[in-house]
Amino acid sequence: MSTTISRIQLVMIPSTDQDQSVAFYERLGFERRNDIPWGDGYRWVEVYPPGTPTGLALVPPGPDDPVGVPTGVILNTDDIDATHAAFQSLGVDVDAEVARPGAPAVVRLGAVEMAGPEPPMFWFRDPDGNSLLMVEPS
Repeated sequence: MSTTISRIQLVMIPSTDQDQSVAFYERLGFERRNDIPWGDGYRWVEVYPPGTPTGLALVPPGPDDPVGVPTGVILNTDDIDATHAAFQSLGVDVDAEVARPGAPAVVRLGAVEMAGPEPPMFWFRDPDGNSLLMVEPS
């Protein structure tokens, strides 16, 4: 059986303050591609890494929806050390160091905790405490 699914377009990230979230992701280099009224006094906001077809929808959480969650979103970079340093200089809440083979930094992925993962990676958190993983693919 085949389906007609062709790609992942968006991943929804809970945002208690959409203006603050947009400013955060734009500081990281994301592009705002959609920002329109939605529902009763809300906005539908989409941000994307430049030149990519998959983005993040920054949506207000519902009354029972948690924030500060592990999103499961993995982003790629060509230079993990430069990205980590840039995020630190921007005041982003990032892990203290990049986890990589031979380094003491430990990364937790779901139930698995590993020291010295391959490829190198680090977690960072948005203003709501939602966590995303940055990875330098090998």
